[in-house]
Amino acid sequence: MKTYYSKHFTIAENGHLHMDGVDLIDVAKQYGTPAYVMSESQLRENCREFTTAMKRNFGENYKVAYASKALCARFLYPILASEGIHADVVSGGELYTALKAGFNPKHLHFHGNNKTVAELEMAVECGIGSIIIDAFEEVDRIEAICAKKGVKQRVLFRVKPGVHADTHEFISTGQNDCKFGFGIEDGDAMRMSKYILEHEHLEFAGLHCHIGSQVFSIDGFARAAKIMFDFFCKVENELNIKMEELIVGGGFGVKYMPEDEPGTFSEKIDAMGEVLRAEAAKVGREVPEIVIEPGRSMVCAAGCTLYTVGSVRDIKDARSYVSVDGGLPDNPRFALYQAAYDAVVANRADAPKDKLQTIAGRCCESGDLVARDLMFQTAKAEDILCVFATGAYNFSMASNYNRVPRAPIVLVKEDGTTQEVVRRETYEDLIRNDIV
Repeated sequence: MKTYYSKHFTIAENGHLHMDGVDLIDVAKQYGTPAYVMSESQLRENCREFTTAMKRNFGENYKVAYASKALCARFLYPILASEGIHADVVSGGELYTALKAGFNPKHLHFHGNNKTVAELEMAVECGIGSIIIDAFEEVDRIEAICAKKGVKQRVLFRVKPGVHADTHEFISTGQNDCKFGFGIEDGDAMRMSKYILEHEHLEFAGLHCHIGSQVFSIDGFARAAKIMFDFFCKVENELNIKMEELIVGGGFGVKYMPEDEPGTFSEKIDAMGEVLRAEAAKVGREVPEIVIEPGRSMVCAAGCTLYTVGSVRDIKDARSYVSVDGGLPDNPRFALYQAAYDAVVANRADAPKDKLQTIAGRCCESGDLVARDLMFQTAKAEDILCVFATGAYNFSMASNYNRVPRAPIVLVKEDGTTQEVVRRETYEDLIRNDIV
């Protein structure tokens, strides 16, 4: 078999695309389309790449915490737990999902710039490992909840390191003009440090930052690590306290298109490790526990989406539109920020990529596209189309726009079998909450 796109995809002698040895045409026949398909093997491989790199740089003094917003479904958490991975959540729904999957709440931390009181109560009640504070008002809310319950809650808070990530503005979060976190230069971060210490039911455990998502540059991660370590030491020294943990975020870029060169996750972790060890040596102290939060980079390449082509429309002096049975409801990323995807006709994957085509979704929106002006095999009705790198921010951002049922997730397991781990929605599911 010939490898295609990554080592987890191969092309068989009959031209069919396989994932980890499983014929994706058979998957489409068994489970229907559209369908998300995930590789358990690649999920575990990615977990191990992160843990190996972190252990190499920080010994046992680290955590890898999966960012649940990239893909949140029950099947995922047992896999993460078995690989020694922690997780972060950003809503009550993500927290509920992780808990229902049997995930240890002590291995969770809770993000978000405007958590509700109900969500904070849920987090405290379940014994969550930590809460990442993102507002002064939130300090008071957590304190009131903990005082009422007679418990202490471990907390960190989010800092803006002032590092502008080279990525789309909607997913850049480390600069000063951002809805998340507290600035160092304007003094807000130090004011928050002092404010937390004024509350007896809060255990001030450390600091957090995140510069953005889909970041290719190594330099941005290294600069943020230095700034955060320096501020970490400043808080400890000025306030005469000892903190445990420095979370340096995630945002590691991944490959969507053949020309993308994101580098390896290990390279970025090594760059941060080198900076942190050097800065710690300067001040004669140990590096604190370092936490990273990979989301997209953990699950993106492990997933693909299968569609059935319904029709092809060639418009003279314009485009060739290949219409599929999914689109905006299962993948809104093109509509949001013109995200690029690679694709192949999965039942003729060995054929030449001979035509420039645009993949159009089924919704009543001109902007409902999956990919624009992409070179792949000349498509025709009933072909099965495979779009790569859809494991992140596809299922998690899916909607029922146009009252379209959400697609299922099919897991290709390490033993070569497949399992529908999230079932396809039905029309009955669509009206389940309609009460009149």
